[in-house]
Amino acid sequence: MEGSPLIPALGDLGFTPYESKVYLALLRESPLSGYGIARASGVPRSKVYEVLRGMVGRGEVLVSHGDPVRYAPLPARELILARRRKAEESLRVAEEGLERYAAETNPSELIWDITGRAEILARAREVIGRAEGSLLLQVWREDAPELRDDLAEAAGRGVEVTVVAYGEPDYPFARIYLHDLAEEITKQFGGRWIILSADAREIVAGIVSLGGESRAAWSSHPGMVVPITEQIRHDLYIAEMLLSHRETLEASFGPSLVRLREKFGGAPIAGVASLLETRVDDGA
Repeated sequence: MEGSPLIPALGDLGFTPYESKVYLALLRESPLSGYGIARASGVPRSKVYEVLRGMVGRGEVLVSHGDPVRYAPLPARELILARRRKAEESLRVAEEGLERYAAETNPSELIWDITGRAEILARAREVIGRAEGSLLLQVWREDAPELRDDLAEAAGRGVEVTVVAYGEPDYPFARIYLHDLAEEITKQFGGRWIILSADAREIVAGIVSLGGESRAAWSSHPGMVVPITEQIRHDLYIAEMLLSHRETLEASFGPSLVRLREKFGGAPIAGVASLLETRVDDGA
């Protein structure tokens, strides 16, 4: 009894060493009187009745009030089932409570700096997983496969996915606007970026093509979320206008509106609207 490997196991279920010994003694032989339990378990007689009172009160030991009073264990299967239910309920309460606490205490004004390609993509996948209504994304063909499964899952649960793509991303579930100068943009800025907005409430934006040196920001700060979300939308506005009025616009601003780009000295990372290709692919 003293060296039984089940004593630590029962300890993990919340039993004290004395309670573990009492329960194992009753599993081996029952019903027993208090005296019989003390003798079979090795728990001192001065302690055994106190231990039994606690275990009876929690339903771990059953009692028959005869002469003498006898005790039996709650069957092991029922004990484990009860512990499992209690653990699951405790985890549920803790999860809900911690999520509420985090939502109340995490300041939304913070802007988090993320370093490393893998870390940025992992954060993007988490944000995609939280989306409820819409996802706006700018992404290169080379990086698109990293997010494909998560975006497809989001689309499957009813999230509208709209993508400004630098090269065909193979996203049949999304509405795609293809950019026609991906190579030129990559050369100009020396890297590829991802810009993601989920429900216009949370963003991830940054360079992802520099391996461990890749850098991005993640935030729910309105000062970040609003302009970045609106920038993606403005890229989409330009694409839609080019669909209907390409000839007129290019007559004024050149192929792919290149003269606008030249006029303003090249588009910044979050401002490439004038270079959008005019072909739109509707997701299946």
